Amino acid sequence: MDLQDQLKNLFPDHVPQEEETVKNDTKDKIWMQDDPIICKYEKRKGKPITILEGYTGADSDFKKLAKEIKTRLSVGGSFKNDTIIIQGDYRNQIMEILTEKGFKVKRVGG
Repeated sequence: MDLQDQLKNLFPDHVPQEEETVKNDTKDKIWMQDDPIICKYEKRKGKPITILEGYTGADSDFKKLAKEIKTRLSVGGSFKNDTIIIQGDYRNQIMEILTEKGFKVKRVGG
């Protein structure tokens, strides 16, 4: 006998109400743009970094995108001056992630 059956035995006149599910689809929505995001590779102080720039949406959306990229790749990085800086050369993986999300990506350099 599960919990629902026990509740029916205790309260036979009670009619269960269906729970309202509030969907918040705007939480995961990121503004898509027509221009491609530029993905380039540089070395700073002898260490490789990947730089993403050219996003014309809101800074908060770009920060969410930076956080998602960093967590999916398990790497460090930062968001400064409308650019995402990822530690290491992850151009191919980042380009795959962005194309899955629907962005156009342009590879610059090497």
